[in-house]
Parts: sequence; structure tokens; C-alpha cells
Amino acid sequence: MNGIQLAFLVVTLFTAAINVGIATADLAGARFVLANSAEVGVPRFWLPRLAALKLAGAAGLLLGLFDAALRPLGVAAACGLSLLYLGAITFHLRTRVLHNLAFPGFYFATAVASLALTVSS
Repeated sequence: MNGIQLAFLVVTLFTAAINVGIATADLAGARFVLANSAEVGVPRFWLPRLAALKLAGAAGLLLGLFDAALRPLGVAAACGLSLLYLGAITFHLRTRVLHNLAFPGFYFATAVASLALTVSS
């Protein structure tokens, strides 16, 4: 296993895991999720849908990781997650809620890294 393959494995697993984690927090109605979504103007009824998108993205990343024939699905999942978090960043900027912009920025960065490594592998 070369360096790119190892990075692809580690980053993709990490990205999938953190998306499962935040989707679980969305579905559970965690206090920090409810507070943040209210602050940036995301209606509460969107949270299950956003969680479903995050879980679908994580599943697509994993399928693309473990089956080369499904690699295009991994690319699509990474693109979808990147767009999802770009939207989250946009919501933060639009509402000028900058104190916690690092969180969607971090998720965005992991999705973009997964996309780059999926495409390059």
C-alpha cells in the first residue's frame, strides 16, 4: 500500500465516521445541533433530511472505498458532502454566525479531501 492509498483509506474512513457521528447528533436532536441550526436559520424539520444526506454520503464513501467498481459512487458521495457543507458555510456567512464557522469548514475540508483522494486513487 503506497502513501496515496493509505491516505485514501484513512481520510475516507475518518470522513465517513464523522458524518455518521454528526448525523446521529442531528437525528437525536442534540442541544448543540438545535442551537446552531436555530442561530443560522435552519428549520428544525430539515434536520432529519440533512442527517439522511450525511448518512447517504458516508455510505457512498464506504462503498466507493471497499469496491473499486463503486468508486464513482464514492466520488458522487464526496461531491454531495462537499456541496452540503458548502451550503452550511453559506448559511453561516449569510447570517453572520462566524463564531463556529470552523465546524462546517472542517467537515467541508474532510469531504473535499475525500473527493480529491477518491479521484486520484
